Amino acid sequence: MNPTFQPWQSTYRKHRIPATIDPDAYPSVVALMEQAMRHFAERVAFRSEGRAMTYASLDRQSAAFAAWLREKIQVEKGARIAVMLPNILAFPIATLGIMRAGAVQVNVNPMYTARELEHQLKDCGAEIIVAWNESSAVLASVIAGTKIKMVILADAHDSEYPAPTKRPEQQFGVPTLAFFQALAAGAGLARVTVPLTGDDPLFLQYTGGTSGVSKGAILSHRNLLANIEQFKAMYAAALEAGEDRIVTAIPMYHIFALMLNFLAYFSFGAENWLISNPRDVDKFIDVLKEAKATVFVGVNTLYASLVQHHRIGEVDFAALRLSIGGGAAVLGAVATQWQAVTGTFIREGYGLTETSPVVTFTPASATRFSGNTGLPMPGTDVRVLGDDGHFAGPGGIGEICVKGPQVMCGYWQQPEANALAFTPDGYFKTGDIGVFNADGFLSIVDRKKDMVIVSGFNVYPNEVEAVVSAMPGVAECACVGTPDARTGEALVLFVVGLAGSDLSEKAVTAHCRSLLTAYKVPKTIRIVDRLPKSSVGKILRRALTDSL
Repeated sequence: MNPTFQPWQSTYRKHRIPATIDPDAYPSVVALMEQAMRHFAERVAFRSEGRAMTYASLDRQSAAFAAWLREKIQVEKGARIAVMLPNILAFPIATLGIMRAGAVQVNVNPMYTARELEHQLKDCGAEIIVAWNESSAVLASVIAGTKIKMVILADAHDSEYPAPTKRPEQQFGVPTLAFFQALAAGAGLARVTVPLTGDDPLFLQYTGGTSGVSKGAILSHRNLLANIEQFKAMYAAALEAGEDRIVTAIPMYHIFALMLNFLAYFSFGAENWLISNPRDVDKFIDVLKEAKATVFVGVNTLYASLVQHHRIGEVDFAALRLSIGGGAAVLGAVATQWQAVTGTFIREGYGLTETSPVVTFTPASATRFSGNTGLPMPGTDVRVLGDDGHFAGPGGIGEICVKGPQVMCGYWQQPEANALAFTPDGYFKTGDIGVFNADGFLSIVDRKKDMVIVSGFNVYPNEVEAVVSAMPGVAECACVGTPDARTGEALVLFVVGLAGSDLSEKAVTAHCRSLLTAYKVPKTIRIVDRLPKSSVGKILRRALTDSL
């Protein structure tokens, strides 16, 4: 019952994995990124929509954006700037420019509905947003209720070589310009250098956490540097600086792709092929055929959509050395199909937004798909605590609690949530239930809360229920998750209508689609007469789940 039980340490020694890393190996993420841009200057950094951008070009363009932010519009260190972009070239330019200006990037899903977008912008207090032009209508509908004072619109082709006649058309009631105009205006300015340390915040990454209330996790430069160094330590033998080609289909506004695909592999000099719309599987496969990736990172949904597509046999996977799965559990059947198609097995990891994100990872020494989430990252202590808050013991099942240099600084302006999120001795309480085997490999048993993971994205039933409960004709409702071969889990919504209402499944779905991002819309709607409840009136979710 030793609370310092760390069975992974013996496995570290066996496979020569360092037990610790130096989270201060670089003073800031900017220093690491600038080193890569100098060292790999002539190498292609990103490819998107038939265009290529070298490390030197990205250095030049992001420096111009940083100079424009600082010198032209007087952005100060620590200011929040929202970025609402899919995987297009403007994303890495904007991200590197914002961090070089000393500002804090607030990542926003470009597919958010007006309700979701307004909440996040109001909560973070950003005054500037870099937005995808295809999201301009929803932004315009909420901007009056936020602090946004300037809109910068970008599209898939923005870079330093834009069409000269292109200008924003959407009216926002605040100063608006195209992203390329900001780059052009900053190109003639002197480069800026903003003193940064590992303690400075880098990202506000929004998540439901373990409570379902959308909160911004404050991730510092040190948090991200630590997770990059941890990945490097665990995969040193599998990394080839300046040689890797990685295909990025997970959105970079998601912390998994942001840390791993973008920042980590950028620091290794990788060539990154961006997929802006992975739902277009035909186009996705065309990119895979051309990229000849050495590394592929995906969630179960992506792997499933690819292996089930009739054209997957056209892709030559001979160069593929590393397949990584995260965001949600990879199903065994999907992993088997992927290995049959590509010859490589999927290595799983586990993490959260609040942990930047990786907590555990399948090490480079693994030889097969295991279904567990691997070993704790070097320098990370993971405890499994029972319901009484005490160490569950070897082989014991309990809540996964994490301490390490990648754990967030806290939630943005949420002191009460911060107090609840950590144990008295500083371990972050994940809300997930797990168990270690004798070699220190962690398996996820269940989730403590009612969160459902759809295609790698957290969905909280109480948010869906709040939206549907406000619909005319609805008396009450309850949302649960169910296993799904394509998305890992899917949402099932049980709805009780008011007496005399003509509530229909079609109408409820339409209501959800108008107020919720697509992955939060229940796959199945069931109109029922009543919901099972306890003697005190609490809805019995387990009974609903068991009825599926």
